[in-house]
Parts: sequence; C-alpha cells; structure tokens
Amino acid sequence: MKRFYIETFGCQMNVHDSEKVTGTLLARGYSQVDTPEAADLVLYNTCSIRDKAEQKVYSRLRQFKNGNGRLFGVLGCVAQQEGERIFERAPHVNLVCGSASYNRLPELLSQLEGGARRVTGLGLDTEETFETPLARRDNPHRAYITIIEGCDKTCAYCVVPFTRGPERSRPSASVLEEARRLADAGYSEIQLLGQNVNSYRDPSPAGWDFASLLDGVARTPGIRRVRFTTSHPRDFVKAIVEAIDANPVICNHVHLPVQSGSTRVLERMQRLYTREQYLERIGWLKGARRAIAISTDVIVGFAGESEEDFEQTLSLLKEVEYDSIFSFKYSPRPNTPALGLGDHIPDEEKGRRLTILQEKQRTIQMRRHAALVGGVEEVLVEGYNFATGQWIGRTSQNRIVNFTSAAMPAPEGGTLAGRYLRVRVTRAGPNSLAGEHAEDGAARDLL
Repeated sequence: MKRFYIETFGCQMNVHDSEKVTGTLLARGYSQVDTPEAADLVLYNTCSIRDKAEQKVYSRLRQFKNGNGRLFGVLGCVAQQEGERIFERAPHVNLVCGSASYNRLPELLSQLEGGARRVTGLGLDTEETFETPLARRDNPHRAYITIIEGCDKTCAYCVVPFTRGPERSRPSASVLEEARRLADAGYSEIQLLGQNVNSYRDPSPAGWDFASLLDGVARTPGIRRVRFTTSHPRDFVKAIVEAIDANPVICNHVHLPVQSGSTRVLERMQRLYTREQYLERIGWLKGARRAIAISTDVIVGFAGESEEDFEQTLSLLKEVEYDSIFSFKYSPRPNTPALGLGDHIPDEEKGRRLTILQEKQRTIQMRRHAALVGGVEEVLVEGYNFATGQWIGRTSQNRIVNFTSAAMPAPEGGTLAGRYLRVRVTRAGPNSLAGEHAEDGAARDLL
C-alpha cells in the first residue's frame, strides 16, 4: 500500500482543499502517514497570500535534496502562481497542481503511478471545484462546505484572482443537499467557505443571494451552528445581519476584513469602499439584537502608508473594538498591481507599526474578555488538552474556552468532544477564556 503525507498552509479554504485531496488518495488505496520520511508521496498544499508562507514551502522542499525514491507535489496557490517554475527551484518535485484542477487529481496520479516524471494541473476554467463525496473530513463534528470559488475583486495586494480564478457560485440545491448529508452523518456545525462568501449568486433558477442561502442552510434539521468566512465589506449587506438576528443557528460572529483604517490607503489598495462605508456596516452589526462578535484583517505598511494613515488604523481599532484581529506586514506578491505603486515602507518600520497595532488590540481584547467573566457561555467541545488538564471548546462568537468539568475530569472511558456544554467563565486572557462546566447545567449537558 502506498503512503502519503500532506501538509497544509493557509486558510480554511486550503484546509478543506486538503480534505478533498486526502479523500481522493484514500479512495485510490493510499494510506496517510504523519511524517514525510514515512511517505511515498509528499504533498504541500500551499498559500501565497504572504511571502512568508510561500518561503516555508520551499524551505520544506529544501529539506530533501532529491526525491530519495519519493514523489513530491506542490498544490494550491503557490502551485498556480509559480507553475512550472517550481520545477526549476525544486527539481525533485513531480506534481504541480492548482486548486481549480483538483478534479484532475486521479488522472494526474495515474500518470505519476505509470512512471511520468513531471505532471501539472494549472487550468482555471473548470466549474468542477466544489464538494466531492471523496472528501475526508478531518473534524467529526464541524464540516466545511465551499459555496463559491475564486474572486472578481482586484485588490492591489492580492494574488487570489490569479491563483483561484474568477468567481463561480455553487447551486443552492447542491449546497443544501450537502448540508443534509452532513447532518445525517452526525455533523452539527457547518462553515460556509469562499474567498468572498457574500458575493454568492445562485446560478440556478432559485436565484438565492448569500443571506437566503445562509438562512436555508441554518434551517437544515440536525445542524446546530452555521458559520461563514470570508466577507468583503463591499458586498456585505444588511440582510446578512438580519439573517443572524432571525436565526440563532447562525453564529453571531462576523469576520469583516478592513485592511486599513485610512480611506486614502483603501483607495490605493483598490478595496472599493471608504472608511465611512466600512463603519456603516459595523453600525449594522453593533445595532443587531444579538451581540455579534467582530473580527478583521489588517495590513500595516502598505505601499505609501504614511504615519497619519497608520494612526487612522489605530483609531479604527479604538472605534470598532474588534473581538480579534489578524494583522500582517504588507508583503509584495507577484502579479499584483501594488508592485507598481512604489513608495514602499522599510521592513523595520513595518515591524514597528505592527507591534504597536498588536499591543493596542491586545489591550482591547483583554478588556472585552474580562467583561465576560462570571457569565455562562455555550461551547462546542473540540477536545482535551492533557498538558493543562482542560477541555477546549468554542462559543458561537468564536471565542476559545478552556475549562474543567467535574462531571468528566478527563477523557478516560468517554469524551465531551462534540457536545454542547454550558461553561461558566472564571478567568479571561487576551486570546481565550477559562472556565468551569456550569454545575446547574452539567447533568443536562451530559444526557
């Protein structure tokens, strides 16, 4: 039996793509192993959003000066971006395949198994890039569903339109059928995925928009939570907030990347909205009946970002008070319009600004988490941390909670994973909460 190893870099889209690839390999009789040294086929599913992630992939490949009898494959965004140039930088690579060509994997694997030295799958014109019954789900309780592939936006710093292609939405009936199958299989949480989920447009006669699809999936019997990521502020409409308010199955958490608090920088980034338009959407979220947690992405040091521009980003953090952020130094990427802007910020200055931003956000998160101490949160238990002796769960607002349970102190003869429990918050940190399985709900929870 042939053995394979796969390592995934990047976002949930890449994680789910790896589930599809894994399912394809298992169906062909491969077995999965935990180290590349034990594998006959080594795959790296890559991200090219930032240069650091891309360099990690080449670092992994450099650990093997030659194949040593193994086959090597580079999948995903770096594969699509670099194409056959990967063979020049890493001559022992045998397979280069972008995400839009995963439907061709059986054919490409057959060529390799038949003795082919190098094969590629780099087309972007396929519609067959959505779910497959071969996908091997890594989490037994939470499942991903891709509802839209690609992106039609032209953000100046972003390689996604080049690596993932144009937007292609999946028919609503197909999404709902996938949700029903997952519920029947025991999954209770679904996360809808896309580079820009709220630009979803149902290609079938039903003609649903994203808010309609979100509500439809949330009405699937057996599904207890529905999440979605990622949203683009230009396409984020009030109907999405109304859907969250109307259906408690839809998680009260929205990730709404802003990238910069300066309208001038947003214009240079080609983000298609102003600071004021972004804050209008934040106002919809904060005006909801349910308390909706808000997270975001921020890029510091974009080409031409002045100190005043950066101060406007800091003031945005103060005004919005995000529950969490993902923040990065601007990293020039191939094939992007930003390369021609000039006026690039020195890396040392980017680092200084990033540190200031992260410290400011840390203070905000600490304060917001501290306000939750003493309250009770419902968590979906994800597992157990033997090092700390705590169970790990996640709230509807996507907050991590580490907690103890007198009803089941440790996973000996049973597990809490997959259960929805009431946890009383006893301590707060900047990135997570700590608590105890609430005694008044413990007996009911464990039924």
